[in-house]
Amino acid sequence: EYIIRVQRGVSAENSWQIVRRYSDFDLLNNSLQISTLSLPLPPKKLIGNMEREFIAERQKGLQAYLDVITTHHILSNCELVKKFLDPNSYSVNYTEIALQHVSIVLIKAVDDSSFVGWRIRKKYFLMKIKNQPKERLMLSWADLGPDKYLSDKDLQYAVKLLSSCSHPYIYKITFATANESSVLVIRPFSEKGTLKDLIYKAKPKDPFLKKYCNPKKIQGLELQQIKTYGRQILEVLKFLHEKGFPYGHLHSANVMLDGDTCKLLDLENSLLGLPSFYRSYFSQFRKINTLEGIDVHCFGHLLYEMTYGRPPDTIPVDSFPPAPSVFVVSVLESILTCEAMKNGMPTVSRLLQMPLFSDVLLTNSEKPQFKIPTKLKEALKTSKECIEKRLTEEQKLIHQHRRLTRAQSHHGSEEEKKKRKILARKKSKRSAYESGEEHSAKYSNSNNSAGSGASSPLTSPSSPTPPSTAGASSIPPAPPPPPLPPAAPPLSTEVPTQPSPQPDVSASRGALLSSIQNFQKGTLKKTQTCDYSAPRIS
Repeated sequence: EYIIRVQRGVSAENSWQIVRRYSDFDLLNNSLQISTLSLPLPPKKLIGNMEREFIAERQKGLQAYLDVITTHHILSNCELVKKFLDPNSYSVNYTEIALQHVSIVLIKAVDDSSFVGWRIRKKYFLMKIKNQPKERLMLSWADLGPDKYLSDKDLQYAVKLLSSCSHPYIYKITFATANESSVLVIRPFSEKGTLKDLIYKAKPKDPFLKKYCNPKKIQGLELQQIKTYGRQILEVLKFLHEKGFPYGHLHSANVMLDGDTCKLLDLENSLLGLPSFYRSYFSQFRKINTLEGIDVHCFGHLLYEMTYGRPPDTIPVDSFPPAPSVFVVSVLESILTCEAMKNGMPTVSRLLQMPLFSDVLLTNSEKPQFKIPTKLKEALKTSKECIEKRLTEEQKLIHQHRRLTRAQSHHGSEEEKKKRKILARKKSKRSAYESGEEHSAKYSNSNNSAGSGASSPLTSPSSPTPPSTAGASSIPPAPPPPPLPPAAPPLSTEVPTQPSPQPDVSASRGALLSSIQNFQKGTLKKTQTCDYSAPRIS
């Protein structure tokens, strides 16, 4: 058994542990084979699979396997992986819950459409109409998300208004309703699929993981398609921004194709408070802190997919491969580069003025209509501000966590460890030197306070120099000096008044005191003396 520690977000408090056997990993890997990705699961071993070295090696392999899965954007969001890592939060069968809500509305039985969508708490069903059996509708049911800030009354009113929205680049909603816990929306079903199906050359009814995880052929769209689709998407984003209707859920699977026309899907997601498909990307950059900025960032992802036939490997993007036009690269650089993330991205209106989209002629003459009452506009504005505030707080926590992690990584590097060792040695030497000076100064002050005894000859320059200890027992005392001449006394009286330099006296005191303290009688050597003071008779 292997113990896995899982953490959601940057807070260590929001973490838990799960126990999994190798057979559980093998079962997960078999379920993910539909993605056609080559995942690095360690191989099985029948004999010797309990040896310590093999278990340690397998543990490293399983960790690498989890790293690959959790860093893959589509796999990390699929239901199989989330149930494997967080069984308590995803143990509910949302298909059954959706059917319970759907059965209240539908008269005829429906078919589960698991090939649509990536969300766990959003389910799709195909509907058949009795009078028109060839025509089919797509019903979607979704639970409320963490960014739901509208009141239940305002939510129900706003959802009902969606069916009255008319725009040439918004996919028509046939019926929409909401209650205190979920929203139900019905749209016409399109056999042509989405813009993502066109980019990945996928069949619309294939499973989501099979269609988009590992495309067989990577090829972008033609330049004219990129220009036309990009202009249409920017026009509908501008329309929604002017109406004060937040979106924030733009990606290629949310754009339906109707001939040469792109039509936006899932306007209800922002009302429900559902997280964006690209939230894990733009939550890393504090400059992307508005829903308008989120739409521009998501448009950058979409434009990259249309151009190169695949999503970008990393965000921000350092360099771009050759594109059909330099104008495409110019737009991508203004959105997805590191400089754009730090200094700010262009607005939707500014993007429409760029050479890539400014010369595109739109032939659709349908007049957009979407009337939102003033009271609901105020509620939508308040909800938008709350969504942006929560995003800003999340970005702040991520930024602090990143700085802390960077500091810990730098502090734990080998180079920093060597620097700290050198500084510690220098500090210990300095402290030892300072303690020695304090020690000598302490004894110096004590001698000054005593003021008598052996210290008086040192402070008086007129006193005779004390005899050395080595010659005290061998050399007789010298005769007294002759008396000074009469003019000498004035000079001798002035000599004691000249003070000696303080640093020399203090140093001599310390040296004498140290010599006295360290004196050992046993170290003296015996000497032989010859006394020549006795009278000699020749």
